[in-house]
Amino acid sequence: MIGHGGGERTAFEIGVVVPRRGLKKGEEGNDWVEVLVDEFRKAGLIVDRVIGCQEEFLKLAAPLETLGRAAAELQLKKRTHIGMDLLFEWNQAEAFVRQPDGSLFSWCERFQCYLHIIYGVVNKHESGSTLRYDCKEFHGKLGESLLQKLVSKGIVKEVFPLHDELKRKQLLRNWALNFWDFTRQPLDQIYSYFGSKIATYFAFLGLYTRWSLFPAVFGLTLQLFDFGSLQLLVLPVFFISIILWAVLFLQFWKRKNCSLLVRWQTSTVGDPGYKYLETDWSCFQSSVELIKKWGCDKTNVKERFRREEWFGRLMRFRNDAIIILSIICLQLPFELAYAHLYEVIRSDLMKFGLTALYLIAIQYFNKIGGKISVNLIKCEKNESTEYRADSLIYKVFGLFFMQSYIGIFYHALLHRNLSTLRQVLIQRLIVSQLLANLMEHSLPYLKYSYKKYRAVRKKRKREKGSHTGKAQFINRVEKEYLKPAYSASVGEELEDGLFDDFLVLALQFGMIMMFACAFPPAFAFAALNNITEIRIDSLKLLAMLKRPIPRAAATIGAWLNIFQFLIVVSICTNCAILVCFYDREGKWKIEPGLAAILIMEHILLLIKSVFSRIVPEEPDWVKADRMMNATQARDVCSKQLLRNISGNEKVFSRAEMTGGAMGQFDEKKSS
Repeated sequence: MIGHGGGERTAFEIGVVVPRRGLKKGEEGNDWVEVLVDEFRKAGLIVDRVIGCQEEFLKLAAPLETLGRAAAELQLKKRTHIGMDLLFEWNQAEAFVRQPDGSLFSWCERFQCYLHIIYGVVNKHESGSTLRYDCKEFHGKLGESLLQKLVSKGIVKEVFPLHDELKRKQLLRNWALNFWDFTRQPLDQIYSYFGSKIATYFAFLGLYTRWSLFPAVFGLTLQLFDFGSLQLLVLPVFFISIILWAVLFLQFWKRKNCSLLVRWQTSTVGDPGYKYLETDWSCFQSSVELIKKWGCDKTNVKERFRREEWFGRLMRFRNDAIIILSIICLQLPFELAYAHLYEVIRSDLMKFGLTALYLIAIQYFNKIGGKISVNLIKCEKNESTEYRADSLIYKVFGLFFMQSYIGIFYHALLHRNLSTLRQVLIQRLIVSQLLANLMEHSLPYLKYSYKKYRAVRKKRKREKGSHTGKAQFINRVEKEYLKPAYSASVGEELEDGLFDDFLVLALQFGMIMMFACAFPPAFAFAALNNITEIRIDSLKLLAMLKRPIPRAAATIGAWLNIFQFLIVVSICTNCAILVCFYDREGKWKIEPGLAAILIMEHILLLIKSVFSRIVPEEPDWVKADRMMNATQARDVCSKQLLRNISGNEKVFSRAEMTGGAMGQFDEKKSS
């Protein structure tokens, strides 16, 4: 802890990486670092210079007043005590609602203020400033961002968020290493430390894990107890219960999400225009130019708007068609060939080798598909970064959907081999997920260890065999710099590591839902995996990776639509599996049992739609809170308007009285 500003704790939260170099005799110091440090301090930041093995680090902290003035310059909107979102003013800070942890600004808002401050440091000398680096000189122009200049020259290597050690240890103790609370998580602390997007992911994961306990117990009961002749009756009951469970789970998640939005003040719930709050201004530049010409020729401007709108939609349709055709023409034959060979081969050793080759080949398919999707999205006209990220999610999930499920569909529906289907499900749920978790969480540690080893080794070589490398590698900021970033496997500029975490959850949900009747204990494996996933993901974020850059997100976005899509697909696949159970001879006759299954399929599709309407997405207390805030805001605005009108009336009446008196005085004077 550094100090206090306005009653809030001030900590180092931003690190700036600059290269370290030894000074020769007669050579001046690092003028560019000195200038940067002086300008940061003039801007109100607290700067601490740390010398590492390879680099030099500037640790930055900002008192509350510095952040408040930056927020006012950025014109950030914040929630007030009357429920309205108004532009922040530092002089009126008491009027704004504080965060759940008592701080005035969220981590996302503080990060925006930090970037505004450090990139807002400009050269103020009219003649320009001359900076030196490695015997080279370069000149800074008047009004040019100093940090941006140093980044373009390759001098400043990186700007990254720093872990707050006090809060990090508290989260490790209360969350990551707290094994007694299986699904309970300190969501407010997670939100305050990582931001709304990561906190929303863990809220969804926790609710999903808690709700998974019911189908896990039900599925284990079906596996452990022999129901005899009632087995064919129990399976449809289990199937219906699972579908209703999934529909209710998503509906109650929407309710919880609304509650979190209100608690974290993420967006204005109930406002249909909230999705435009974070819209990129660049997307509307052409539209603004048209609006300027609105008064000239209204008909042509309307036509231009329609043309651009439908052109953007056609581009998205074209890109989606390219992805779908690529999946059908390229990936589908590959997946079916692998599934067929796996069914035909009898040797377990050959099956193992085939699976190894398949996993290697599929990695290249996924990388190529991800790159193609990112390039296609760049051609689309999306309204914001979140819209582009959603488009990427849909495209890449289509590739993974085909890779993960087409072989299982082959065994379940085409080949109708239920024993092989169970083996594949066990392999995917246990072996594949264990290997995926091992790779996901061991690779960051191995990368960090390798970078640390190289840094210490170079330090020892530079010091000619000195054995004090370990003692000199004690800077926490350098350790954080060497840790890997929380990035996505595809589209790093659009998504962070949550893409991979949500992808694992979606694929798992689809696997246990679409083949529930074939292997009911799968829900128990999923629940156990999700309990460990909460702890492993939290340890990964707190100990193995850099502190992620905060991203504001109101919901889980496109993943909610994917989960709903998987429920619809699971209704069809489970009905087909039940048909395999009833029609063992393969005659496909419409007997009473088969007819009942077909009827049940349509009824379940209807029930899904009905239950989605019965359970409201927004809790009543959220509606009441929103209505109360709207009423208070209306009353305050009405009173302020009346005061303004009354004040104007008094001014007018005084002006009239003054004018009348002056007229009488002129008349007397003239007479």
